[in-house]
Amino acid sequence: MSRGVLAVAESVDGHLAASGREAAAAARSLSEGGTVTGLVLGTALAGPAGELSRAGVDRVLTMEAPALEGRRALPWAAGIAAAAAATSASVVVLPGTAFGRELAGAVGSLWDAPATAGVTEIVGSDAEGIEVARPAFGGRATQRLKLTGPRIVLALRANSVPPAPPAAVPAPIEPIPAPELAAGILAGEPVGFAAAASTGGPELTQAAIVVSGGRGLKAPENFALLEELARSLGAAVGASRAVTDAGWKPSSYQVGQTGKSVAPQLYVAVGISGAIQHLVGMMSSRVIVAINSDPNAPIFRVADFGIVGDLFQIVPALTAEIRRVRGLAEPGRSPGA
Repeated sequence: MSRGVLAVAESVDGHLAASGREAAAAARSLSEGGTVTGLVLGTALAGPAGELSRAGVDRVLTMEAPALEGRRALPWAAGIAAAAAATSASVVVLPGTAFGRELAGAVGSLWDAPATAGVTEIVGSDAEGIEVARPAFGGRATQRLKLTGPRIVLALRANSVPPAPPAAVPAPIEPIPAPELAAGILAGEPVGFAAAASTGGPELTQAAIVVSGGRGLKAPENFALLEELARSLGAAVGASRAVTDAGWKPSSYQVGQTGKSVAPQLYVAVGISGAIQHLVGMMSSRVIVAINSDPNAPIFRVADFGIVGDLFQIVPALTAEIRRVRGLAEPGRSPGA
């Protein structure tokens, strides 16, 4: 059965976030021939709207209003519910971000629809509803559940849906008015934001490749080896709790149960033993590579590929080979030098 689907996208620094392309691809798979509408909200939306128009949607709606600037769940949820009603959508797909997870419950409540977050797979759909899979118990199990009813809200998990290739012809872009927002929805005036310390490269929870280091690096200055490997791969840099507890890296780097959960296409664990606290934060990674000198380290039980040896020899050699294969210049040298 065909259905109308609304794919919500976020913007970062005036550009469409990668999670928006994933939401558009998931929406297309759910539409079964119905209309897929992309939606961007906030201010200064020309850039992200143009990029979303080539992400496989049939049309793009822009909802601009000062109250939608920034990431405030209730004003956004009201705007999304209004757009869903205006387009006769029966499914709303939200991006696989922390804000997308926050939005899921808010949109479901305002739109009177069942909602779930962290979706990694669309198992199937029929006239009654949509069956999805999502990690449970910190990634140690997979939960399957079916959402039923005339309206459904899904928030993805990052990197779970491959984005569609860019469309040759952009979809039309149309403005849509923001709804009148009640005082209760606007309550809670934001007074400022403090940026977390950068981990270098892509944002950790959204990165397709993550390289993480543990106490096996022996000293904070040795993270330079890891960061160079990450640069060669275009990866984000993460760390174990032991590293952040020791003060080697800020807490924004931490991957694990009390840190950030990641689900990249490739996760490289360097000098990380594999305590359960760390494993639950990265178990959903598509491919896991472990480098450790201890052949009995728990990390090897979950790794798809393991290298037993001295990371201080392996990591520089691996970085050099990746640079050679990708045609990258050595650090401090220009290409062709």
